[in-house]
Amino acid sequence: EAFCLYPGPHDVGNKVLETCGRAMIFGGQTTVDKYHGNPRVQAHGPGFSKILIGDDCVDRWEDYLDVLVKSVLMNGGRGCINCSGIWASRHTAAIADAIAQKLGPIAPLSTTDPNAAIAAFTTTGVAEATHNQIEDGIKGPVTEVTAKYRGGDRLVKHERCDYLRPTVLHVSDCDNGMANTEYMFPFVSVVECPQDQMLKKIGSTLVCTAITHNEKWIGELLDARHIDRLNVGPIPTCALNWLQPHEGNIIDFLFRNRAFQNSLPPAH
Repeated sequence: EAFCLYPGPHDVGNKVLETCGRAMIFGGQTTVDKYHGNPRVQAHGPGFSKILIGDDCVDRWEDYLDVLVKSVLMNGGRGCINCSGIWASRHTAAIADAIAQKLGPIAPLSTTDPNAAIAAFTTTGVAEATHNQIEDGIKGPVTEVTAKYRGGDRLVKHERCDYLRPTVLHVSDCDNGMANTEYMFPFVSVVECPQDQMLKKIGSTLVCTAITHNEKWIGELLDARHIDRLNVGPIPTCALNWLQPHEGNIIDFLFRNRAFQNSLPPAH
């Protein structure tokens, strides 16, 4: 069989992994921490994907607004390749406000509506817990910018599911925990940070889009080992070239490479 589906709660998945010689698992940071150091399990966790706007381009940030919004919103903002942080040295309050004007009015629609932009949370309590975590984090250097454009609450409860409406935060202290946070809906923190401090502060980053022409900084970004996929230029974080898989090919970990031929190779 190429694929087998085993329905059940999370502990069933844990048991399946215990019986496998090699396994790959996707989950949150708790999952990554659980399997850290286990040579039989390759764990993939949150992406913390980001857009960094260089000092040479930040004064023209309006030119890149569509790229910023698409990176946050595409596919309901649920993927590890969606942007959860936009970092710049200045204009961050204006950038956050402009994104909030685009995302704030987006509301839940029917799950069959082709114009639906946000997805439902079908597991009871998950949306409310996420909402409460965000509320706890909005203090001090953290300001929510979407509230004034939303015309309602972030948490929308329905009979069989819940929704979280898009949320944009402005974070004036790059050391604050909300500067590097990810949730499974359109959520982004716009963070103020000097360019020369960004690579030290951003932490692990699955996809990084760097909007800059600064060759020296591009070289530093290329050398950064905590960035898995680097886009240079105004490229949405969710625009992937599948011929360059940032997490490798499935055969790299689950299978063993072997060369095979049954005839002489062509002359060269």
